[in-house]
Amino acid sequence: MSDALEDDALWDEFHRVVNMTSQELATWLRVQDSGERTEPLPDEAGAPIGQHVLAILQKRRMDLTEDDVRVMHEVVDLVMSQADPANEPEPESAEETDRRHRLMTLGHDPLKATR
Repeated sequence: MSDALEDDALWDEFHRVVNMTSQELATWLRVQDSGERTEPLPDEAGAPIGQHVLAILQKRRMDLTEDDVRVMHEVVDLVMSQADPANEPEPESAEETDRRHRLMTLGHDPLKATR
């Protein structure tokens, strides 16, 4: 019974911190990975963790694998350690912009959190 409650809590927390839709994330991963000369295939764009988050967003909860659950834990931990949900500032500096881009790769747009 506690596993089901933990699964429910993780599912809810993951979808709370991942505030980008699958379409927004897919677009961001393609933009982030595009270069002057080459661009990867759309389903191969972006960091592996970003691709895994995208795959999770496109799944039903009952279809999650153990690897998906591991990534969900990792994403929640990373976003919570890097984001301040109470006060997400506008990116004013290159450092803030880099931080925002790192979080967006995980499916969390800090600017979207303030809207």
